[in-house]
Amino acid sequence: MQNTENKNTSNNNTMNRYKISLISLLFFFSIFSASAQIAKQTHIFAVKDGQELKLDIYSSDSDFNINQPCLIFVFGGGFKEGTRDAEYYSNYFQYFAERGFKVVSIDYRLGMKNQKVPGVFNYKPLLNSIDIAVADLYSATEFLLEHADYLNIDTSKIIISGSSAGALTVLQADYEKRNQKESASILPQSFQYAGVISFAGAVFSKEGKPSYKITPAPTLFFHGSGDNLVPYKQIRVFRLGLFGSKSLAKQFRKKGYPYVFYSMDNVGHEAASYPMKEFLPEIEYFIQNLVLNNKQWLVDINLKDKFRKPTIKINPRSYY
Repeated sequence: MQNTENKNTSNNNTMNRYKISLISLLFFFSIFSASAQIAKQTHIFAVKDGQELKLDIYSSDSDFNINQPCLIFVFGGGFKEGTRDAEYYSNYFQYFAERGFKVVSIDYRLGMKNQKVPGVFNYKPLLNSIDIAVADLYSATEFLLEHADYLNIDTSKIIISGSSAGALTVLQADYEKRNQKESASILPQSFQYAGVISFAGAVFSKEGKPSYKITPAPTLFFHGSGDNLVPYKQIRVFRLGLFGSKSLAKQFRKKGYPYVFYSMDNVGHEAASYPMKEFLPEIEYFIQNLVLNNKQWLVDINLKDKFRKPTIKINPRSYY
């Protein structure tokens, strides 16, 4: 009888421990599930030309009390169309928000609306469009810096990324900030972007091949060699030019600036979009190593996908 009672007591203790463990496990998974939920908040960061400029902040709702690195995104659309919250970008936002980033997607003024085709003899509307987009990116950055404590943003880890027109904007923004241009004076002199991610971008220069007074941020380039909208190499007339990823990566290697360049053979302007779905781990790897861990890598990757055919064959004349 004694042995039976001891055995029953032992079984009861085991069951109790199992229940406690199961409850603890369920509690852990409930926390984990909660941490995987992405919260979104929207703020007006500026009013310009009668237009309210807004930004959306995506973040894990369990990390509001932790200073996080920040990934700013600037949408594409040729400076004439596009929205900060287009469904196509949601995977990109979700992926990095789940990994502990404050992901910020911003508005900017669209200077190429109702404009004629840009070209050698009609470059001023494009230049103006880039200028006001960069100014709006700087204003959004200023807003984030001023509210960093409230938003729990690590201001030393603000990365800018963009697609197509947005890629031109982020490359131009870092270029002008590193060269201490007047346009960048809105931001603290001590502040610099921690990294740049460009999906089919370029730099507009009136001074010949782009050069930097201060070493540029580690930069990740994606670009298709068959891109007819944003130059893969460069378009140049004397000192005036639009310098694409191939030209910039060559300059970065020559100067020893850290970068990774995915040169996509026989790919058109779709390189401005599909890496945000198909190359997310590679983007994360770049951020982790070159931005957060300060690896001094100079990487050129020549990628040929035998099964991918060019799908976006537009050029400035057909697009505008």
